[in-house]
Amino acid sequence: MHIDIKNMITLKNVSLRRGKHLLLKDVNWTIYHKQRIGLIGENGSGKTSLFSLLLSELEADTGEVEFPKRLKLAHVAQETQSSDKTALEFVLEGDQELINLENELKIAEEQNDGHAIAVIHTRFSEIDAYTAPARAAQLLNGLGFTQKEQSQTMREFSGGWRVRLNLAKALMGRGEVLLLDEPTNHLDLDAVIWLEKWLMDFPGTLLLISHDRDFLDRVVNHIAHIAHQALTVYSGNYSTFEKQRADALLLQQAAYEKQQKHIAHLRKFIDRFKAKASKARQAQSRVKAIERMEIISAIQEETPFHFHFREPSKCPNPLLRLEDASIAYGEKKVLHNLNISITPKDRIALLGPNGAGKSSLIKLLANEISAESGERIANAGLNIGYFAQHQVDHLRLDETPLDHLRDIASNHREQELRTYLGSFGFPEKRVHEPVKIFSGGEKSRLALALIIWQKPNLLLLDEPTNHLDLEMRQALSLALQDYEGAMILVSHDRFLVRSTVDQLMLVANHELSIYDGDLDDYERWLFQFRKETHSTSKQPILEASPKIDSEEREQRKAFIQEIKKCEIEMEKLQKQLDIIEKKLSENTLYEELKKQELHDLLREQSSLQHALQENENVWLKATEALEKK
Repeated sequence: MHIDIKNMITLKNVSLRRGKHLLLKDVNWTIYHKQRIGLIGENGSGKTSLFSLLLSELEADTGEVEFPKRLKLAHVAQETQSSDKTALEFVLEGDQELINLENELKIAEEQNDGHAIAVIHTRFSEIDAYTAPARAAQLLNGLGFTQKEQSQTMREFSGGWRVRLNLAKALMGRGEVLLLDEPTNHLDLDAVIWLEKWLMDFPGTLLLISHDRDFLDRVVNHIAHIAHQALTVYSGNYSTFEKQRADALLLQQAAYEKQQKHIAHLRKFIDRFKAKASKARQAQSRVKAIERMEIISAIQEETPFHFHFREPSKCPNPLLRLEDASIAYGEKKVLHNLNISITPKDRIALLGPNGAGKSSLIKLLANEISAESGERIANAGLNIGYFAQHQVDHLRLDETPLDHLRDIASNHREQELRTYLGSFGFPEKRVHEPVKIFSGGEKSRLALALIIWQKPNLLLLDEPTNHLDLEMRQALSLALQDYEGAMILVSHDRFLVRSTVDQLMLVANHELSIYDGDLDDYERWLFQFRKETHSTSKQPILEASPKIDSEEREQRKAFIQEIKKCEIEMEKLQKQLDIIEKKLSENTLYEELKKQELHDLLREQSSLQHALQENENVWLKATEALEKK
């Protein structure tokens, strides 16, 4: 991709409304070539509407958006029509330039235009068109589609898998700017890890809406934060943004308190002397001084979510056991020899490659499916709270949140129910609105609220964070940390896993086992697992030569040099990063007088982290290439 544009997209004094609701006011923002920007803000703040503005699906109410000519934007379609196209054919359509050339070639062949045919084939070579099916298959494989599934028709896939297909199609395109709105929804952890690596290698500009802080930390180098109709851009990843934002809020609060003292002093003078003719002019001048002030706002509470899990009535031990259980769908064996005893204090996360059986195991524990053999033994006092994406589908669309809660809490006062729903972000007005007008995030919050009300002593959570924003994920994490019962979790949100569980278990090769490593170890295990799976599925084309020719020797030498160079640079960068992080741990650095020094250190930290990540990516590629030689 060759492009020499520096200022890619510019927003000048842009204001944007949806209906009567003002989302953005007088926003000025320049998006530069190759920036990797995470767009964040609470649900309803205007993130998706801003994407629609950039895609020319909406027009600004005031101001203008400037684009370079012929700039190519790629994005993920929201819906996919059922059809008889295969998954591979659908994804290939994402390469619009290839599709156009194929149509031109068809016309040229019909007209027997030899010159046009030759020109088109030359262009095919220039855009690497002959490898397109392999690239599309690689995308589908990374997002969890088996070779067999890549040949299945679109109508055979469920909604969640069609979302993955739309994502693959967008990644197949040749856009200089890639817009992704919550791409990790409906992905499992191994697909998220694969997508991270793909995006790190993307050579264009990335605009990413995400509520996954680990994903943002690894993929972006700028954060654009929308709050109170304003957009503020921060350098660095999400963790850096959090530190900068906290520092800015502390300074804002200090400035607010100082200004309020000054205003109180002026008002005291006005109240004391406004009736005296000799002091009237001075009093009036102080009134005008207050009017001229740009009033600083106090720090506002960002999250509306403050909830906790109700303590279970009882927690028998053990709660639930599987003895020599197995799971199968027809003749397809999924898991066997399942032996697990769940006690009241167990907090377990299930890891494993796509399709290994994690969700099936959760369903067996929840008694949603039956074991093919063996036993599921539940204690008489077991009370399961089961959350999966299909739980949202069980909500009654024409009824309100209050209606749903009344059905399971009929003996409680209505005000108590309203207060409870309010802690999940449903204010007085919203508790009376029908569920059918709610967003995906609001439906997920309601489903969680209904589960939590029933005081479960065993939580079975299968991807509970899909559609939840950062604030709700944080609130859920804090609530789960204080939860008194047992929990088994499947989640692609690594922050949630790290902060709420104390044991990892691996579902792989049709078995369940204790996993002794951490999530970083799991990422390496997954890489090796994929490599072995891929190598065993490939058929040998030619028998390997017993001798390595000189060209291959030179390639090996180049890869070894690249690896050594990266290792030296990574060691150097890590030492610099250690020095910066040691300085950032000093409490005195967060005093107001050292604001500039703090900001400089945070910027340097972000730059070093990004450089370290880039070197690690180069090292990994060179290592993989060397292993193939």
